[in-house]
Amino acid sequence: MLEKLNVFLQKYIAILTPLSLVVGVLLESVGQHLLFLVSWLFAFMTFAGSLTMKFKDIKIFMKHPVLILFSILFLHLLMPLWAYFLSTVIFDDHLLTVGFVLAVALPTGVTSVIWINICKGHLPLGLAIILIDTLLAPFILPFILYIVSGEKIELDVASLILNLLWMIVLPTILGILVNELSKGEIPKKYGKKLAPFSKLCLFAVILINSSAIAPYLKVINFHLFFVILLVFLLAVSGYMLAYLIGRYLLKDGPQMTTLVFTGGMRNIAVGVIVATTYFPGKVAMPVVFGMLFQQVLASIFSKVIIKNTVTVK
Repeated sequence: MLEKLNVFLQKYIAILTPLSLVVGVLLESVGQHLLFLVSWLFAFMTFAGSLTMKFKDIKIFMKHPVLILFSILFLHLLMPLWAYFLSTVIFDDHLLTVGFVLAVALPTGVTSVIWINICKGHLPLGLAIILIDTLLAPFILPFILYIVSGEKIELDVASLILNLLWMIVLPTILGILVNELSKGEIPKKYGKKLAPFSKLCLFAVILINSSAIAPYLKVINFHLFFVILLVFLLAVSGYMLAYLIGRYLLKDGPQMTTLVFTGGMRNIAVGVIVATTYFPGKVAMPVVFGMLFQQVLASIFSKVIIKNTVTVK
């Protein structure tokens, strides 16, 4: 039953994600009373997602140091600069600028592994990028947000770092230790059973945190339309830039595939938590709307990659 539920949730994740957003906005008052659960839900998601990882995944850094470093620079330097440029040109709103930068400066999404597998990418490389980026995120992300926020927004950097360590690093290390100490037996036995609960936690996090942006969605206007449009443009450009770099510079099919999905996907759930916890509600808008496109674009680019695999090779 759990496997069937997981297959169903995975199949319709592109529909269920925005649906959770809509329900969360409609149940604004309910979500605000459940905010205390969010960090725990996300910690569980991180733990479940890291059960397949091993400490030796970091060793692949020795084989592909340039590509892994470039991936991290792509995620936390190139895309944030691109987002900052576009948001300041289109909007004269500092809170939205912080939101757009946050949306693209997040660590890469663990679910990129699914798409890397589907498209026959370089899985060990993908796991290494995810693991290294996840462990670095609690230090890189606060630094970026501190620079972008400036003096206009007061940011509790120490609290943010501790929160990210609790939600990302500790559950990741715990998941890896469980995998290592059990020699893969516990993930093998319980990994698939935990998968649907992890996805349900994701939908719950979206639903609960959507209450923070509810006041900004009560009036549908051109401003809201352009916010969503820029979110879409940034999401597409992330996948597209990674694809073009991978295809014409790497010229290696599996490596290109890995770069596309680790460069295009983001751990948006942690972005929503950061935005709603440390900033005014408006900052969360670009982050939350990113959930509308991420899985859909991953599906589209997977078809492009599969179609062009022969030419890349």
